[in-house]
Amino acid sequence: MPSASSIPIVLIPGLGDSPSLYEAQLPALWRFGPVMVADHTRDETISGIARRILSHAPPRFALAGLSMGGYTALEIMRQAPERVLQLALLDTSARPDTEEASAKRRAEIAVAERGNYAEVVERAWPVVPHEKHVGDQVLKRRFVDMHLAVGAEVYVRQQHAIMSRPDSRPSLAAIRCPTLVLVGDGDRVTPPPLSQELATAIPGARLATIPNCGHISSLEQPQAVTSELVRWLQTTS
Repeated sequence: MPSASSIPIVLIPGLGDSPSLYEAQLPALWRFGPVMVADHTRDETISGIARRILSHAPPRFALAGLSMGGYTALEIMRQAPERVLQLALLDTSARPDTEEASAKRRAEIAVAERGNYAEVVERAWPVVPHEKHVGDQVLKRRFVDMHLAVGAEVYVRQQHAIMSRPDSRPSLAAIRCPTLVLVGDGDRVTPPPLSQELATAIPGARLATIPNCGHISSLEQPQAVTSELVRWLQTTS
């Protein structure tokens, strides 16, 4: 049954991800209030994505983002912290892009712009799940289908946004709402020490490490992630 006290929830997907990233979580989260999966596909900067999300979001809401969604959530915390009742940062980082990472992104953008986006997605897969799950063809098909549905044009825009994202570390101490930081124990894209950094710097944050899980935690270990998000929402419900 839905909770008597309702809290709107805004979910931000990651790079190349569609709303299906959170498909397994929606039935449980809906019990706490209306759920909105944010549109992060139309802007070339993290600040622009954040402004667009805020323009469509409820006046006050709980906010969760995975990977690129986490970068955007941290930008929302800078732009409108008074509107965020609680925050969940999944498999993400407060750090800006490194020169090495940006160089790899530019190389993948070039491949995508030549019409070979399927190759980009295929090449990304091996480092996305936990190393034990690289051979999971069902999980891989969900990942590939999601990214191909979102498409190359959005992928290029989002990569430009990620490359130019700011360093969020200086603003972490200003976060005052209840915060969950979640990471897969085998995340090789944004490894666990980056989540530990977030949890240490955000006052009162709780760190949850999901076993046998890589970077796409909401798809890879859906029940464990749902349980942690429910616990997070129960802190103020």
